[in-house]
Amino acid sequence: MQNTRVLISGASIAGPALAHWLARYGFEVTVVEKAGAIRLGGQAVDFKGPIHMDVLRRMGILDAVRALDVRDDDAPIVNAAGRRVGTAPGAFGAGEVNVPRGDLARILHDLTTTDAEYVFGDSIATLTETPDGVDVTFVHGAPRTFDIVVGADGMHSTVRRLAFGPESEFVTHLGHYYALADIDTGGDDVVYSEPGKTVMLGGTKAPAFFVFASPLLPPARDDVDVQKRQVADALRDGRWRLPQLVAQLPGARDFHMDSISRATVDRWSRGRIVLLGDSAWGNALGGYGTGLALVGAYVLAGELARAHGDHGPAFASFQRRFEEYASVSRKVNAGKLLAPRTAAGVAVRNALFSALAVVAPLMRIVDRPASNLRLESYEAEQAVVR
Repeated sequence: MQNTRVLISGASIAGPALAHWLARYGFEVTVVEKAGAIRLGGQAVDFKGPIHMDVLRRMGILDAVRALDVRDDDAPIVNAAGRRVGTAPGAFGAGEVNVPRGDLARILHDLTTTDAEYVFGDSIATLTETPDGVDVTFVHGAPRTFDIVVGADGMHSTVRRLAFGPESEFVTHLGHYYALADIDTGGDDVVYSEPGKTVMLGGTKAPAFFVFASPLLPPARDDVDVQKRQVADALRDGRWRLPQLVAQLPGARDFHMDSISRATVDRWSRGRIVLLGDSAWGNALGGYGTGLALVGAYVLAGELARAHGDHGPAFASFQRRFEEYASVSRKVNAGKLLAPRTAAGVAVRNALFSALAVVAPLMRIVDRPASNLRLESYEAEQAVVR
């Protein structure tokens, strides 16, 4: 087999999932992650439909994931006076299995830690492709050469920026931001919205889950304090309990903020470099990212094994097989639904959420595109590759 040395950038979900399959097929896998360790926080993520369940089963982790399933109860929607004006269905946004993102990350890391090399606290600085491989320099570590490099490093992918071009060419801001914060909410499970602002307290997302309308803000990817100030600036003039909640943000123990954006990349590969997950097709907060990441990892690894490591045909086959399936990520803009910009929009959203008999069928319709893939069996490749 050729091209056995694979570098994966990103150790969240897509990266470790790909590492699992590649190691099983006999590849030598290194995963580099900017964070100092597996990030255990974050919102709950979900899996839905037979394809997701089948991949989890083939990975051997379905039972472990099911054991961590969490469910949200219906929550009251209140107005600025605290009076109930609707109901947010607990089933909204949840799949057949709803698991905390950090727990899933731990499962995937435990699954692969003996079969793949993990390098934490470092990131790729440069990528130079040669006829024989990709020369990689790192911010901290010594230079190394790999046969294949995979960008599984999210919407703000370093690999995509280095190999394909600046983020502005591929990522479109959809007009909203979201933030998750571990702050004191008094134990409430409640939703409050006003035009352009929503906060959900309690539930499986985070103790406090904020969504707000905003033009693109100055980037602050590596400065959590700046991010907290950006959220506070957007929400501090809100009504209800928003000022009190915002006042706690500086001391939030766990905090994550990002734009709700869409990545659009026509070709997911260039030479020996390929994108996987949100870096290629992501739609932040669309509800499909985790399932697409796991299924995409399965298909990419399988195609590389089937091609005996020949990256050109493997990458082309991966995109040909997976592109339509991944297109579901372009069909949802969660910001518009979660934080409508007008009072009328908030009222309509509240009515929609309250009508559970209407919401459930709508969610099933939205999920249908996530079933348009025939899952190949690559098990025979194990014996061939090894």
